[in-house]
Amino acid sequence: MKRFVIPGEKLEGRPNAHYYREGNNYYSQVFGILEKKDNFLKIVPLKGKYMPHKGDYVIGIVIDVKYGGVIVDINSSHFAFLPTKNSLNYKDIVSAEVIDIDEVRNATLGNERKLFGGEIIEINPVRIPRVIGKNNSMLKLLKDKTGCSFFVGRNGRIWIKGKNSPILADAIFKIEREAHTSGLTERIEKYLDEMLKG
Repeated sequence: MKRFVIPGEKLEGRPNAHYYREGNNYYSQVFGILEKKDNFLKIVPLKGKYMPHKGDYVIGIVIDVKYGGVIVDINSSHFAFLPTKNSLNYKDIVSAEVIDIDEVRNATLGNERKLFGGEIIEINPVRIPRVIGKNNSMLKLLKDKTGCSFFVGRNGRIWIKGKNSPILADAIFKIEREAHTSGLTERIEKYLDEMLKG
């Protein structure tokens, strides 16, 4: 089932990304297409995609296995190629570096690392610097408070793993929503303290 959703629209359940929570209810953050299959919700935003830059570290999903490498979805308008001799399979999740970009913005990846377990959440790529924070301050706060393992990709994808993953995800979505405001680090610290009390 697919249908359009608008920002602020109440959702029947928690999707993979692009939502915010108030109490026990979940709401869409974006204008996009809501896909529901087997009680799994996914929101596909109707907005621009990530533009790869050389040196970026990204999180990708293997979508095809070729001779000498794999094709990777990096949340961009183009797929990327990862030459590798490692055993990667369809739907494997990897972190990798953008090592080259051709004239039509096709990316070649390298320095890959397979990520096991956990989940991927997605935010607007332009908000990633705010999730990192000045001198990695926000990253340190999120890790120290939640105890989760996570990896932040410049392409708007964040891989998270740990028992407090839902709280970490909610905090990251809060950062995305409030990235333009001052005093955010203090508010996120207070928010995490309140959420982790129970």
